[in-house]
Parts: sequence; C-alpha cells; structure tokens
Amino acid sequence: MEEEIKFIVDSAKEAMANAILHLEKNLINIRAGRATPAMITDVMVDYYGSPTPLNQIANISTPDGMTISIQPWEKALIPEIEKGIHAANLGFNPMNNGESVIINVPPLTEERRRELAKQAKAECEETKIGVRNDRKTANIDLKNLDLSDDMHKNLEIDIQEMTNDYVKKIEDIFSKKEAEIMKV
Repeated sequence: MEEEIKFIVDSAKEAMANAILHLEKNLINIRAGRATPAMITDVMVDYYGSPTPLNQIANISTPDGMTISIQPWEKALIPEIEKGIHAANLGFNPMNNGESVIINVPPLTEERRRELAKQAKAECEETKIGVRNDRKTANIDLKNLDLSDDMHKNLEIDIQEMTNDYVKKIEDIFSKKEAEIMKV
C-alpha cells in the first residue's frame, strides 16, 4: 500500500517537474531583445529528404547582440536553411553571402514586447493547467486505493502543497521572463 502511495505521489511530482522543464524550453524561444542561438533551435531543415534540426547541420553563433550567423557544414544546404527559417515563421528574414546565412534580429518595439510578454503568460497558464491536471490525476489515483479518510485527506493536502509550490515556480519563471522581455 505504501509503495502504491509513494508511486502516485512521485509520479505526480515527476509530471509537474517535467511541465516546468517543458515551459522553460518553450520560453527560450520567446526572444527578449538579444540575439541567441536558442532563437532558432526549433528550425527544421530538409537534409537530403529528412527533416533535421538546424544545429545538427550547421554551426550557429551570435557575433553581436543583433546578429545570428549560421555556418552550414555543406554550402549546398544554404537554400534549405533559408527555407527552414521561413517555414518556422519566426519573423526573421535570412540573408546569405554564399558562405553562411545571416539573420539580423530587429530591435523589439514596445508593442512587440507586450505581445511577447502575453505569449509568455499564455505558456505559463498552459503549464499551470497541466500541473493542476497532474494533481487531479494523483487525487483520482489515491481515491482508487483503499485508504482511511484521514490518510486520504492528508495525502490530498500534501499533493495540494506540492501543486502550490510548482504553481509558484511557474509564476517566478514568468516574472523573470517578463522582466527580461520588457527590459529595453
């Protein structure tokens, strides 16, 4: 019985931790002003017929705060890289000089900063919903066990406290990201 309870609680905790990791990964793609290679990590390129992540076929660097430079390992891939960047719909206009692809990252306007902050908030709200669903799943699993009412209540309280901790982490992550986005 104790092993089942521990399994349910640990599963909920792991699911909530994974939700946080997923949120952090998604927030990396919301740019905050400086150019970073992470802005284009999700770009997929057609590499001889199979979609391949950009960072597996090219070197990505940021020579300055407003430029991303993509140096492909094969020059023949330059047009495919440009197509991949356009298809990713990131709002970037790639240029090539025959050797590499260069993306000039435009400075953010106040309106765009607000849009990005709103987008970050939406990601955080989705994650909170996921954490609450993990709580619900754990509570349902506990109900299916043959527990005393007191034990069941105590476990529900523990799971609620764990949920509150993860929701607080999500709010902290959003606060940091929002400050980063709004910083001029």
